[in-house]
Amino acid sequence: MTGLLTEMTQTSLARLEQARAKESEQALWARVSDLPPPPRLKLCAEGFDVIAECKLHSPSAGDLSAHTTGVEARVQAYAQGGACAVSVLTEPSRFGGKLEHLAQAAAILAPHKVPAMRKDFLVDPYQVMEARAAGAGGALVIVRMLDRSRITELLDCAAMLKMFVLLEAFDAMDLQTAHDVLALRKAHDERILVGLNCRDLEKLTVEFGRLEELVDQLPPGYAHVAESGVGSVDDVRTVVDIGYQVALVGTTLMHSDKPRELLGSLLAAGRERAMATRTRRMRITGEDE
Repeated sequence: MTGLLTEMTQTSLARLEQARAKESEQALWARVSDLPPPPRLKLCAEGFDVIAECKLHSPSAGDLSAHTTGVEARVQAYAQGGACAVSVLTEPSRFGGKLEHLAQAAAILAPHKVPAMRKDFLVDPYQVMEARAAGAGGALVIVRMLDRSRITELLDCAAMLKMFVLLEAFDAMDLQTAHDVLALRKAHDERILVGLNCRDLEKLTVEFGRLEELVDQLPPGYAHVAESGVGSVDDVRTVVDIGYQVALVGTTLMHSDKPRELLGSLLAAGRERAMATRTRRMRITGEDE
């Protein structure tokens, strides 16, 4: 693992132990298993969606809170703008997040029937349960941080709680691990998205070309998510042309004074491009027949 992921793993384990000292795993499971199911992730039939992200800080972009009067207002704008889900950072040391932000977001999103997703460096099913207790309907699972058995445990926990998972890869090796894990889950009743994050974790730069370079290695049969570097209408059109059905957009939306309008324009461009691409393919297929 890179230095950042090693650091985040260590801090995540420390937070895990602190949480367990306050509430046992058995008590937490009893609490979340009695909750009603969260809003389900629904992807648009037009072929393109955006997971909008709420984060106050990042190692690459620094402070992102200048345009944010509060988590609630930002999340409300995302829901009204058409996000299929809202990713909320809960990592405190490098991203300025906390579980309270997730709970705030989930409460705002519930009337819109939009799930909140916990974005953090999760290392144990306990943390998936924590997310559900805060109202989340989804969780990020980073392939590179975990061995296959632990990935499976997190996926199993999310499935039991009716939560979706964004399974995140950074390179071809991660994608092979995702292939291997998912190949054993064909009979499971669950919602999994597979994301490719094109950020270089050593330099913290965006390597946008990686999205196209590795798209053919993404596991088939799952919605594919382009992560990092998608911030404009042109970027959206590019990732749709490459073959992605979802984009996770964070920094650009956080910098915007009008996130609802920006999100709407990104969605409109992506769906228009996806429908046009689908129409062309249908015509070609028809001509071939």
